[in-house]
Amino acid sequence: MTSVKAARTYETLLTDVSDGVALITINRPDVRNAVNRQVQLDIRTALDAFRDDDSVAVVVFTGAGGKAFVAGADIAQVRGYTLHTALASDLQRLYDDVEAYEKPTIAAVNGFALGGGCELAMSCDIRIAADTARFGLPETNLSVLPAAGGTQRLARLVGTGRAIEMILTGRLVDAAEARQMGLVTTVVPGADLLSTAREIAGQIMAKGPLAVRLAKLVIRSGMDADQRTGLVVERLAQALLYTTDDKAEGADAFLAKRRPVFQGK
Repeated sequence: MTSVKAARTYETLLTDVSDGVALITINRPDVRNAVNRQVQLDIRTALDAFRDDDSVAVVVFTGAGGKAFVAGADIAQVRGYTLHTALASDLQRLYDDVEAYEKPTIAAVNGFALGGGCELAMSCDIRIAADTARFGLPETNLSVLPAAGGTQRLARLVGTGRAIEMILTGRLVDAAEARQMGLVTTVVPGADLLSTAREIAGQIMAKGPLAVRLAKLVIRSGMDADQRTGLVVERLAQALLYTTDDKAEGADAFLAKRRPVFQGK
């Protein structure tokens, strides 16, 4: 099924919706898909459209051109950034919204994911990488730091020691090392990247949609709380799910040895 909303055009993105997956491709290959203000605006607009699109269950991000997912911020714009730009935190707020997005998100990293590109990938729920991908937060080369969530998300994903080493040295890691340290979960040949992303999306879409949404919410909320509070949130979410038609359908289907038909109710 293809959504009518997939036909919308964007200045810096290509979008497509099929079989429940919205594919967002950052499309500035001439500058390795660097993030500028227009990219930020287009991503936000696309996410707003897909939020209300019932044909979309999972959102996948990737980059055009094969060489880069997103190779950081547009340095031509960074040159003019000021104290007020940093305090506005537009990119940080966008990636916060990606992290909190109601529908699952997957980063299909097909090349360089540097600076803001690595930060975009880290804000997604699941990260898979082509075997040629490379990751890094080299902002200290410009005497700035990764301030679109990089200092916080990297440490939570790979540990404080590795995060400090990567950020202070600006060192890049290849896909194999990124998988070993937990920055990505899966590494595949580049030709298989999008099909793998769609396969993972399909596995998610086969589950109860309310359970998927609440599981994501509980995990994300628990990361910012102590364990006791997280367990209370988990218990309340489960109590809510126990009242749903989908819970009954899931149990009935299991006992009848058939595939469940979830309605999101």
